[in-house]
Amino acid sequence: MPMDPSSAMLSQALLLLQCIILTLGQYDICKSLVSTDDGPTWEYYACQPKPMSMKEYMQIRVEPPDITCGNPPERFCTLENPYLCSDECDASTKELAHPPELMQDRERTGLITYWQTVTWSRYPEPLLANISLSWNKSLELTDDIQITFEYGRPTIMVLDKSLNYGRTWQPYQYYADDCMDAFGMLPKRVQDLSATNVTRVICTEQYSRWVGSKNEKNVRFEVRERFAIFAGTKLQNMDNLYTRMESMKGLRDFFTFTNLRLRLLRPALGGTYVQRDNLLKYFYAISNIDIPARCKCNLHAGQCSLRDGTLQCDCEHNTTGQDCSACERGFKAKSWKPGSYLPTPNGSPNICEASGTSDKCNCNQLGSFHARCNDTGFCQCREGTTGQKCEDCLPGYTWKQGCVPNVCDDELLLCQNGGSCIQNQKCVCPPSFRGVLCEQSRCQGEKGCDGASACYLSTLTLLLCLLANSLLKASA
Repeated sequence: MPMDPSSAMLSQALLLLQCIILTLGQYDICKSLVSTDDGPTWEYYACQPKPMSMKEYMQIRVEPPDITCGNPPERFCTLENPYLCSDECDASTKELAHPPELMQDRERTGLITYWQTVTWSRYPEPLLANISLSWNKSLELTDDIQITFEYGRPTIMVLDKSLNYGRTWQPYQYYADDCMDAFGMLPKRVQDLSATNVTRVICTEQYSRWVGSKNEKNVRFEVRERFAIFAGTKLQNMDNLYTRMESMKGLRDFFTFTNLRLRLLRPALGGTYVQRDNLLKYFYAISNIDIPARCKCNLHAGQCSLRDGTLQCDCEHNTTGQDCSACERGFKAKSWKPGSYLPTPNGSPNICEASGTSDKCNCNQLGSFHARCNDTGFCQCREGTTGQKCEDCLPGYTWKQGCVPNVCDDELLLCQNGGSCIQNQKCVCPPSFRGVLCEQSRCQGEKGCDGASACYLSTLTLLLCLLANSLLKASA
């Protein structure tokens, strides 16, 4: 029996909606329930968590231990008012203390709070401070790192990163008012880099010279400008960036880290040499460290959660571990490998395949997803199929090269909840329902859930799902 025009139009609309949903996301969907000749089944995609601000999750350690001001209390002055030294740092008084945690607070009161070091009273001994940031998790940068300094930016500093939880370090970027004098390097800007040397460690003078303005507070590690080398100035060609992430050796690792460290080597001098008659105006002060990044989940997870005080990937694709870097037990038929950004736009999930105790399982190839059974001896059955070997059909299904629904015959006549009977043999359900007769709510047993939960819960996707529901009702 040919399909009527309204049903054909509806099917095309639903297909278009699914294509839009999958294309617009940047690897943010791990799987989708799709219809096949054998019934509904999961289709898997490479996926990654959304970016978020990592400053709320970082652990801060400052060295040496006595570098933070206030113990004992001391006075300090500023470069703008070098001889008005009426300010005080006192660790025993909350209003006058400047502990390290103020580098990551939200400053809800509107007042700027900051960590501050002791003054350079021991000159000519160097005033050195190390700030180590840790997450106990592999992360990937998604935008610029920004450090906000109060009372002047350092004239010399280094940003380091670690890929092994702080056991070893490597420089990420050098900062100096004179790169050749400080590090023996010619100064460069990220704008000077190209696709062939985008991972080069550079020294920049852009953020270290004294400009005499309180508004010049920020020091950046430029990520967006490096992305733009491949994706364009407005990052409109992200497919090209993700393709380069796969094909260019070391590019993805360049944006990956477990720990970061700031080495503060010389404070702001106010555009002059060190004035020994007033050393109370030289110190470091940081009000904010912003690190936009995502959890590295090897393209096997769409979300990252804080569990037991640690960020952990919510692993899909039969993977497990904090970074989804291993196959689950019973899914090791193939060796683990990360997901791939290619082919765009959905990538390759590279899921872990199920493995069993033996091939002596004899799973029905039409009724099961895999030839091997799990550790309990049961096969993984397709929709509508049951039994230890997946060779029997559930009520409402008939064996025809696998179990297919017999929903519109004399036994089960009506599709429920607005479902449509197609070719007298299958119910096509609205997004809010599922089952042989569309008799089950997709959100059954879940609080605060509606029909849109079948789709990925972004604002755009929710609107698309509502449109699909309206089309279904209009064609009924």
